[in-house]
Order: sequence, then C-alpha cells, then structure tokens
Amino acid sequence: MDCRDSIMSRRSIRKFKAGIPVPDKDVRLLLEAAMMAPSAVNSRPWEFIVVTDEKAKEGIMKAHEYSKMLKTAPLAIVVCGKPECQAELDVQFWPQDCAAAIENILLQATALGYGSCWCGCYPVESRVKGLKELFGLKSIPVAVIAIGVADESPKAKGFFDEEAVRYI
Repeated sequence: MDCRDSIMSRRSIRKFKAGIPVPDKDVRLLLEAAMMAPSAVNSRPWEFIVVTDEKAKEGIMKAHEYSKMLKTAPLAIVVCGKPECQAELDVQFWPQDCAAAIENILLQATALGYGSCWCGCYPVESRVKGLKELFGLKSIPVAVIAIGVADESPKAKGFFDEEAVRYI
C-alpha cells in the first residue's frame, strides 16, 4: 500500500476481531514509524507504552471513558509527551510533535492491514491523571491508540473541501 492509499483508507475503528494479536514485528514497525515523525529541533519529546495486558487495558478504559474498544483490541499504544525535552525552547511544540508520531502510527497500522483508533488524552486532566497513576508516568499521556484487526468497515468521513483552501 502506498502512502496515499494508507491516508485514504485510514478509519477510526471501534470494533476489533477479538483474539487476534498484533505480532511483535508489526509492533516494532508501528513504533519505528512513530519515531520517524518530525519534532522541534529533533528533540523527540515522546515515549511509548505498549499495552497487551488485559488488566492494564481495563485500567485504561477506567481512566479514559472513550477507550472501550480496548475490550476487543489486542494492542494499545499510549503516546506520552516529555516537555522537558524542549525546556530550552521559547515555545514548546511537544503536543504537535506527539500528534505527528500518532498519525504515523495510524498510517503504518493501516498499511499493515490493521484498524486503529486515536483516543485523545491531553489536555483532559482526568484522563492524563488517571493514566499517569495507572502506569506511574512522569511524562504526559497525549493519546491512547487502539490497534487490531478491524471488525467493521466504516465509510470515510474526511473529504477535500475547496472552501477551506486559500490560494495566494
């Protein structure tokens, strides 16, 4: 699948085929894609928590009310920001940098044939606090990504809108 196909095929999946794990080699590809994202002054202000444990996924679902798809998704990747990596900058861009890493994971998952769903955490304080406590984090949970074999095929919601473009 080429880049455009991955972009055009990506959907937010909330139903996964239970019992089909994501192999370690594919998890590695997802994480490599994440870490190829651009970041301000190449600060790489992120860390990733790979979650396959059922009790840990239950903890995520308690901390994040919109992550119930983890009941069937075999994999969650928690993307966390590390503002201290950009402490020397006048303006910190770690949320944008983490968002770029998240999108790379979503597109790589699609290219590998998996479904995924981005469940935002930061800046919702209750979600951030719950996940920090669950995993003993110093970093800031930006998102939980559910990944697995899709058990639904939603229609595309994105589209090109000429009205949103200004040519100069």
